Amino acid sequence: MTAEEAAALVQPGSCIGFSGFTLVGYPTQVPKAIAGLGRADKLTVLTGASVGDELDGELTRAGLVAFRAPYQSDKALRNAINAGQVGYEDFHLSHLPMMVNRGVGPRLDWAIVECSALTEDGIIPTASVGATDSFVRMADRVILELNQDLPDALYGMHDIFTVGDDVIPIRSASDRIGLPYIPCRADKIAAIVLTGDSGSYPHFKEPDDISVQISENIVGFLKAEVEAGRQPQNLRPIQSGVGNVANAVLSGLGRDFRGLSMYTEVMQDSALKLVRDGVIAQASTTALSLSREMQEELYGNIDYYRERIVIRPQEIANNPEVVRRLQLISMNTPIEVDIYGNVNSTHVMGSKIMNGIGGSGDFARNAGLTIFSTGSLAKNGDISCIVPMVSHVDHTEHDVDVIVTEYGVADLRWKTPRQRAEAIIENCAHPDYRPMLREYFEEACRTAGGHTPHVLSKALSWHERFLNTGSMKL
Repeated sequence: MTAEEAAALVQPGSCIGFSGFTLVGYPTQVPKAIAGLGRADKLTVLTGASVGDELDGELTRAGLVAFRAPYQSDKALRNAINAGQVGYEDFHLSHLPMMVNRGVGPRLDWAIVECSALTEDGIIPTASVGATDSFVRMADRVILELNQDLPDALYGMHDIFTVGDDVIPIRSASDRIGLPYIPCRADKIAAIVLTGDSGSYPHFKEPDDISVQISENIVGFLKAEVEAGRQPQNLRPIQSGVGNVANAVLSGLGRDFRGLSMYTEVMQDSALKLVRDGVIAQASTTALSLSREMQEELYGNIDYYRERIVIRPQEIANNPEVVRRLQLISMNTPIEVDIYGNVNSTHVMGSKIMNGIGGSGDFARNAGLTIFSTGSLAKNGDISCIVPMVSHVDHTEHDVDVIVTEYGVADLRWKTPRQRAEAIIENCAHPDYRPMLREYFEEACRTAGGHTPHVLSKALSWHERFLNTGSMKL
C-alpha cells in the first residue's frame, strides 16, 4: 500500500506501538500520513525510546496524541506535555515491554514498524530493536515500512529473545540466545509500505574542554579501581548513556584500555569507533544511534561489525537480572545532583520534563558500579548542577556510587551522608558555588542536625532564586 492507504486503516482512539529507539529504526511515512489525514485523534503512542520529528512532532502538531510513553526528545511534544496538552508517563525502559507482554495498560491495536527486510519467518529489524518485538507480538495488526535503503546484511545482527519464567542465559556481551528475526504471522500484517528514507541522525559536538576533563577524571578513577583490584585489567562491561559527555567519556577510555566489552542500551559514534579500532572487542545494545558518517561506516563494513555487535530487545538490553550478573560499569548524565548524592535526570526546575528517565534507572539500581557525570554549571554559569537538594529525584543516594564533574571525583561508597556532602562539595562543585554550598551545609548541620541535615526553608531556595532572577547566584 501507499503510506496514505496504510494510515487510513488507523482509527481514532487507537493505541499504537511504533518501532524506534533514540532516532533509529522508527517509521516516518505512515506517521506523517496519519498526521496529514488528521482523522485518527486521541491516540496512545508508545515507542521504545525517543524517535524523530517525523513521528512525534508531526502527530503532536496535528493534535492527534492524547497519551505518550515512555521516553521522548522532540521539542514540539515536550512543549505539549509541559503545557498539559498531552498526557505523559515516564517510566523505566525495561518496564515497557514487560507491561505490554503482560497486558498491563491499553490493548495494542497496531504495531507500526520500520524494518530492513521481511522473510517467511518474520521481520528483520533495522539498527535498533527497542520494544518492537513486544509490539509485534501483542498488537492486533501490524503495518510495516520496508526501508529499501537499508542493507540486507543486517540479517544476523539481531538476537530476539522472549523473557519468561526461566533465567536469561547471558553471561557475556557477545552471547546470542535467540532468533535473528522478530516472529510474525503473515496474516497479522495489514500493510507493507515501501520506503527509502534514511530518517534523522543525531548530531554530536566535538568534545569541549569540560567534557574532556570529565572523561580524564573518569578514566583516572577507573585506572585506580584496576590498581586497587576492584576491576579487572579490561574492566567489567560498560554501559553508557547518550549525549556529548557520554561520547567524550567513551573516547577517553580508548587511550588507556583494550579488550573492553560493552553491554548497553545505545551505542553512539564513539562506541562504534572503539569497536572499529579494536578497543571494544564485543558489544551488546538495543540501538546503534549514529551520525551519518558513522552510519555509513557501519553499513560499509557490516560483516565486520555483525561479528562484534549484537542488537537485542530493550527488555534484554536493560534487564536487571543481566545487569547485576555482569556487574556493569554504568555511566550516565544527570541534570543536577544534590550534596547527598540524589540525582535528577528528568526535570528542569522541578516541574518541566526534559526527556525522561530512559534506561538510566535500570542500570543505576543494578550495576556493579554506578557513575553519574556532568559539567558543574549550566546556563552560562547561572545554574549550579550541584545543589543543596535536587528539585526532582530519579535516582536516590542509595543507587549512586560516584559523582564526577570537570573538577573531580566524589566516591560516595561507604560514606555517611555528611561525608558524601563534604566529598561532593569539595571535589565536584564549581568554585563560584562552593562557598554557598559550604554555608548551606554548615547551617544545616548546626541548626537541623540529624542523619541527613537540611534546612527545609532553604533547601530549594536556589531554584526559586533562578526562577525569580534568572540566576542561582546570590
